[in-house]
Order: sequence, then structure tokens, then C-alpha cells
Amino acid sequence: MTDLLKTPILYSFRRCPYCIRAHMALKYAELKIELRSVELSNLPAEALAVSPHATVPSLVIGEHEYIDESWDIMKWALQQNDPEHWMGENQQFLQEAEMLVETNDFSFKEDLDQYKYADRYPQHPARVYRERGEEFLQELEEMLQQQVFLLAPQITVADVAVFPFIRQFALVDKPWFDAAPYPRLQHWLVAMSGTSWFQDAFRKREIWQSGATDSLL
Repeated sequence: MTDLLKTPILYSFRRCPYCIRAHMALKYAELKIELRSVELSNLPAEALAVSPHATVPSLVIGEHEYIDESWDIMKWALQQNDPEHWMGENQQFLQEAEMLVETNDFSFKEDLDQYKYADRYPQHPARVYRERGEEFLQELEEMLQQQVFLLAPQITVADVAVFPFIRQFALVDKPWFDAAPYPRLQHWLVAMSGTSWFQDAFRKREIWQSGATDSLL
């Protein structure tokens, strides 16, 4: 039987898109979570003990149980509480969200990294990597032609799962993105950036040190 913690612990890094989406889902679900903001270059022993790959986010939910994939953290959070039906009735949005996350987390994330850090990938100029990433931007733009958010007229789990990565892509060259032919995506990005869940996730916090008092999410 799992020895669940009274208050789960989230190890997180403020600027990481994976951490942002996990944080947003946990905050939305109104769960009592101890937040430990860490530095990737100096992860505390407590974080390393529950994340053998030395990655964040990592959510400790039991003495010997943790979740270290952000998408899994999101789904876990919504299983606990989904007040505005991000998953939809009978989880109707989950399958399509899973497909978007797979594209986002693999092919688009690779394009994003190569675009953002183009100097590390001298095989092509940044423009080439940007054009590859635009295939996903175009897919999202077409989805947003049907409604204000990706899968429905209101925010769903799909919007939160891909938003931090689109935001990061847009910020690589903000003037270019603002002038690009993605008006609905631009509007969507502004709307998502204005949510209280993102504002809380991106708020600067003290770096957690061993023995420090935890702050609640």
C-alpha cells in the first residue's frame, strides 16, 4: 500500500516549460503542494534522491513514490480535482490532448531547442529550424480557427500542456513572431500568459535549500 504524503512536494525550476505546465495544473487543481524551487545546476540531494535522471519537475506523492514526467503530473493533478473540466466530460479531451503533447514534446521540442540555440547547431541557420517549428504553429493556428482555445471554447488540458513551449518559441524572436501570420495563435498566447495559473508559476521565489521551510504552491 502506498504511503501517501499528507502534502506532496514539487521540485521545480521557474523557467522550465515542463515545470510551468505541471505547476499550472497543480495550482488549478487547488491542491496543497509544498513547492521547492531549485537550480538545475545545483539540485539538492533531496531532489536527486527522487529523480534518478536529475530532472525537474518531480512530484513526490509518497515516501517511495514520485512522478517525474510533467504530463503525468498534469494528469495526476486533474484526477484529484478538475473544477473547470479541463479534461472534459468523461475525459473527452484526453485522447486529442495526448496526440498534441506527443508532437509538442518530441518533434516540436527538438525544433524549438535548435531554433533557440541555433549557434549549437551550425548545420543550418536559425531560420531553417524556425521553419520546421512553424509546422506545429500552423497546426495550432488552424485548430484555433474553430474556437478560441485548442479543443473547445474554454481552456482545456491541451492548452496548458503546449502553451509554455509556444511561449518559449515566440520569445526567441518576438518581433518576428508578432508579425508572423498566426493571429489566432498570437491572441491565444496573450490569453494564456494572462492566466493566474501562469502568473503564479512564473513568479520568482527563493531557491530552496535543505532544511528550509517549504512554501505552499
